[in-house]
Amino acid sequence: MAKHIFLLSAFLFFGSIGICRAGNVAPNCTYNGIPLYGKVKVVDSFEDIKVKVVNNFEDLKAKPVQHFANSCGQWQFVENFEDFKVKFVDHFEDISIKYVDFFEGM
Repeated sequence: MAKHIFLLSAFLFFGSIGICRAGNVAPNCTYNGIPLYGKVKVVDSFEDIKVKVVNNFEDLKAKPVQHFANSCGQWQFVENFEDFKVKFVDHFEDISIKYVDFFEGM
């Protein structure tokens, strides 16, 4: 009986961690239906996504590119004609990213 209670407790604990983390970035590389690649405009207000830059435990590995940002994690920073807008924050982020030179994505 004690073994079953332990297993149930472990399942509920680790399952709840997965549920909390799973809401940040969907398996198809989107956040709330917004593809996390393409042309990105940095703004101070009226953002689509609040982003925190981290060194570890990121939701997405982002690679800044100059052209053809058409794969998961490739971000081309622009001033006009953006696909989505981000605001960089230190707390209460929607997603966290880590800048990389290679192997961008999830």
